[in-house]
Amino acid sequence: MLQHKLIEECKHNNRRAQFKLYNQYCEGMYCVARRFVNDPYEAEDAMQEAFVKAFAKLHQFTGEVTFGAWLKRIVINKCIDKLKAKKLEMLTINEQVLASVEDENDWAVESDVGIHEVKAAIGNLPEKYKYPLMLFLIEGYDHEEISEILNISQVASRTLVHRGKKKLQNELKELKNVTGS
Repeated sequence: MLQHKLIEECKHNNRRAQFKLYNQYCEGMYCVARRFVNDPYEAEDAMQEAFVKAFAKLHQFTGEVTFGAWLKRIVINKCIDKLKAKKLEMLTINEQVLASVEDENDWAVESDVGIHEVKAAIGNLPEKYKYPLMLFLIEGYDHEEISEILNISQVASRTLVHRGKKKLQNELKELKNVTGS
């Protein structure tokens, strides 16, 4: 069944179509949720809740982006809601206090550093840097999208990503020094 036809069937509450769509996306969306929520059961819960919400709001899906991108955003928002509910405070920065951020192309990592090392190092960062950096580096969102997802200003997003990159660079340098590579 073609993707758009499957989505149309889901809009009409066809349970088989919903199950089929769920099966197409559940593994990928679980991986997205796990990048935000450390506990596998909480990640699965967030993913399940995101699917419930997506099916309830499917009439709002316009097709401007792919269904996967639309669903991914719902999953990420659910994860962030779960984190906020656990009283993990997302940092809101006062825009008047922020200085302008340097050019973002000033970030480099050793060529022999792998994605697993980068992800592990991001996991060690403070919460205020971890999520904006994950959204930017791993999920590929821009600052406008990050600001909407985290409910912060674009200036705050740029600053948190910039500072997070610097902290990440230091984490990776320390890792290299410790391992002696």
